[in-house]
Amino acid sequence: MRLRCPVTLRRTVSKRLCHQPTWQTYPAFCTSAVICLPLPAAPPSLVSLEEFPCNNIRNFSIIAHIDHGKSTLADRLLEMTGTINVNSKGANQQVLDKLKVERERGITGNMFYQQEERSYLLNLIDTPGHVDFSWEVSRSMAACQGALLLVDASQGVQAQSLSVFYAAKERGLRVIPVLNKIDLPAAQPERVKAQIHSIFGINPADVLHISAKTGEGISAVLQAIVERIPPPSGEITGNLKAFLFDSSYDRYRGVISLVSIQDGVLRKGDRVASCHTRKKYEITELGQVGYMACNMKQSSEAHIGDTLHRVGEVVEPLPGFQPAKAMVYAGIYPVQSNDFPKLEESIKRLVLTDRSVTVQRESSAALGQGCRLGFLGSLHMDVFRQRLEDEYDTNIVVTAPTVPYRVVYKDRTVVVSNPTDFPDVVDTPEPIAKASIIVPEEYLGEMMDLCFEHRAEDFDHRYLESSGEVSNRVMLTCTIPLSEIVTDFFDKLKSRSSGFASFDYEDAGYKQSNLVKMIFLLNNRPVDALALIVHRSAEQAIGRMWVKKLHKVIPRQLFEVPIQAVVGKKVIARETLSALRADVTAGLYGGHYERKMKHLENQKEAKRKMKRIGRVELPQEAFFDILSNRRS
Repeated sequence: MRLRCPVTLRRTVSKRLCHQPTWQTYPAFCTSAVICLPLPAAPPSLVSLEEFPCNNIRNFSIIAHIDHGKSTLADRLLEMTGTINVNSKGANQQVLDKLKVERERGITGNMFYQQEERSYLLNLIDTPGHVDFSWEVSRSMAACQGALLLVDASQGVQAQSLSVFYAAKERGLRVIPVLNKIDLPAAQPERVKAQIHSIFGINPADVLHISAKTGEGISAVLQAIVERIPPPSGEITGNLKAFLFDSSYDRYRGVISLVSIQDGVLRKGDRVASCHTRKKYEITELGQVGYMACNMKQSSEAHIGDTLHRVGEVVEPLPGFQPAKAMVYAGIYPVQSNDFPKLEESIKRLVLTDRSVTVQRESSAALGQGCRLGFLGSLHMDVFRQRLEDEYDTNIVVTAPTVPYRVVYKDRTVVVSNPTDFPDVVDTPEPIAKASIIVPEEYLGEMMDLCFEHRAEDFDHRYLESSGEVSNRVMLTCTIPLSEIVTDFFDKLKSRSSGFASFDYEDAGYKQSNLVKMIFLLNNRPVDALALIVHRSAEQAIGRMWVKKLHKVIPRQLFEVPIQAVVGKKVIARETLSALRADVTAGLYGGHYERKMKHLENQKEAKRKMKRIGRVELPQEAFFDILSNRRS
């Protein structure tokens, strides 16, 4: 997989995509990978990438759970190959973590490595570790031939490494197991190697021992990358076949496409066509490694998984990706209704850099005009919300997260993500997930209780070490409704396991369930923004919890306000907000008793009239308090 050109290109490194913007002259010999870091600031001589044939190129990624040392290992690899300068012995620069683009989607580092008088070009492609970004992981791996499986020698294998490992195996990547943090006093390398063998079926003799912090064993990692990971393959003389696996939008260049060249040669000025849209483009800019700009103006034209070919040539499209499927939905509204145009424009700009988010306008009687957004998971939603607030200075209200339900009618099936659109049915499919929890054995009972509370089924567990080893860690698997995961399940899991449990899940389809729509009435008028879809077994508890929260945050009125949780025509729970009392007889002096009673009766009649026609406005601060946590 390569991109080759006989001419030398002059280009500038994008400030947005590189940590040190510099001018460099590169021969346009590119492998299938993503945007690279620049060459060292002061290389001894200009490096010509045409000196690196395909057999001398290695494209790889790092598979690691959060805090297992992925960024530190990347630092050491970049330092040992001279890509970045070493400021001090053992310094942890966290180069990749300093780059905004890495936090969003991962980044690549180019490294030049010498072994036995042969020079190699190593392209490091970073991948997110969280389950919500599995689609991003699959796209990054499309540009790799191998991966480093990084495991903490003290914590052992964690759940979020499982799905990424199997995704790498499905794509045919060569996996190199690496045991990190062997210098820690709590490290148990032999036990963790037994876990790796038990879970992944990897020979313990193939496991490398390193300390990314001190640099111990890093040279063996570089050697293993060269010896174990195969080079990219393809035919230079064949027709051009480029696999589009990612894209971003630049306000000056337009759409920037990241492509993996499977066959052929791509040059600046070539005209290419899309197998998906049939549109034609002229290449205006090429760069390391897989970076391509053309006269593509709309981000929607860069279809992830598309195959690009030269105009006039006929090629067979490459197998693409399954479209990203939104699993969590939430409504986003401005605090001030007249700020909606600004909010909508901010969302559109963010979506240009995150194509997995779905956007649809919606309106609420309580919150006004807003947008309903679909995300890959609850973390994905939190990251998007944080970016809206930080990068675009937006002040927003986010409704409680929901999942897509399938409502089956006689003649059709409709996917409903907004609770207000959910009909009054009690038997409909809901999405479920297959969950994996890795936890120390002493917390197994707590984890099972937590899963039971969240309607989990089909429990199974196994010890991680192979037979003959004493194990204190267990992997618990079960199926659990997705709606139970997207609220505070992860926080409870960490709390009940003292932070030791790791959690991962994958889509497991739909299952028939007994669901109901719950609405909330304030003075007999519904608040549409607070509608919920809940399981029949939890309607009483959730109804009582919500009316109590509403009772605390709603300001008192001059009339009595009933707060009700209703399912169908049945009131599940009720709280009454007492009226403010005004002493209408305070100004009276002397007079007969009937005179005071007349004022009191007039007050009662006025309160009854206000209760009939009065409206209770739920302030935005109340929405912030109520929607912050659905179950707390």
